[in-house]
Amino acid sequence: MFSCHHVFILLFLYRYVRLAVNLIAFCLHRPIPLPETPRLTSQDVTVVIPSLQGDGGELWETIRSILATEPYEIILVTVEAQEERAKVMAKESNFSRVRICSVAQPNKRRQMVRAIPEVRTEVTIFADDDVTWPSTLLPWMLAPLEDERYGGVGTNQRLRRAERPKLQQRIWGYLGALYLERRNFDCASCMFIDGGLPCLSGRTVAYRSSILRDPAFTYQFTHEEWLGQYQLNADDDNFITRWLINHGQKISYQHHKQAEVLTTLEDNSKFLKQCLRWSRSNWRSNITSMFCDGHIWKSQPWSTYAVYLTTVSHWAIVWDILLIYLYFDMAESWPIDTREVGLAVLASWMFLSKFLKLLGHYIRYPVDFFLLPVSILFGYFHGLIKGYAMLSLNVTAWGSREGADDDDAYRMIRVSQKHQEALACRGGVCYTR
Repeated sequence: MFSCHHVFILLFLYRYVRLAVNLIAFCLHRPIPLPETPRLTSQDVTVVIPSLQGDGGELWETIRSILATEPYEIILVTVEAQEERAKVMAKESNFSRVRICSVAQPNKRRQMVRAIPEVRTEVTIFADDDVTWPSTLLPWMLAPLEDERYGGVGTNQRLRRAERPKLQQRIWGYLGALYLERRNFDCASCMFIDGGLPCLSGRTVAYRSSILRDPAFTYQFTHEEWLGQYQLNADDDNFITRWLINHGQKISYQHHKQAEVLTTLEDNSKFLKQCLRWSRSNWRSNITSMFCDGHIWKSQPWSTYAVYLTTVSHWAIVWDILLIYLYFDMAESWPIDTREVGLAVLASWMFLSKFLKLLGHYIRYPVDFFLLPVSILFGYFHGLIKGYAMLSLNVTAWGSREGADDDDAYRMIRVSQKHQEALACRGGVCYTR
């Protein structure tokens, strides 16, 4: 029969072997290098940008940074209500390699599907409308696709830090930066060990166009069901990642400074709503991967343990309290000096584990180390967000971006309503300046 001693050891190992191995893997990970004589060039790339507004300074900067990498063209997909604004932007900015397409309803999956038939190149890159690309990005994203076994490529991401932020903005921005840092760490580590990762982030991601044009893919992408009761039109990047894995396509993650995309996150309390949306997405996708598809248990065993299972099993405050309780119960009969030393070692390790995987961020921004207590407290609070997300998985609202929830009724549709919704859906139009 298990004693507290055995339970403590098992729980400690389950929680921290993951961190120790991932730290080693992260240090050893190297991106797929650039080929000496590449077959694919920037002219083999079409960039698709789904956008709600179709205009604005942030979108302009995104397009300018992408055009600097010299892709074949950019397809901007907005909604019909914003089409004229997008046309004016393209004309006034002299964006000669930008085509404008539109859909009736603002939904990212529909916008992506609208653009895919318009793509004429071998590689399609989807990018959010608030990212900034380095001029060196495309060669690194194309390098894995030189190998026909690879179907998708992601990149590491950093937060674009605000200039002269107020204290509140600095704190929210700090939490957002750590979210991205943690994600980069997990993706690079798992990629090194078993070639897996839970999601190729849609902020910037490359796919073979032939995969996206496959009628079977298009049908499943536009008819995904959740729990057999809903048609799911959210979580687009999660779906495509699962599709690649389930169909034997390899994926790559290019963790390199020259492949680093800058992005924005909320720097106010709306960041909590972003966390809630991400948590719901993780629940839906990881449950599907583990218990419906099931391929990851064999193809990505380490990633399953290190990332997927944390959706179900990782609750920071519960783990910390449980480990401390078990330690005191286990060490009750020890000499007091030994017990105090053991507690100091355990507490020190638990503290170190809170920031070891984030060390890269603190090296770049040492001043942020003073905000470490905020990160630890937020880690505990995030358990509440995660718990609430688990209880509201049929909710897909953003709540953090103007106009982003205009299509909320279309993101999660009861299956019985699908026929009616299909009749109401109108096709889009395409405009070339």
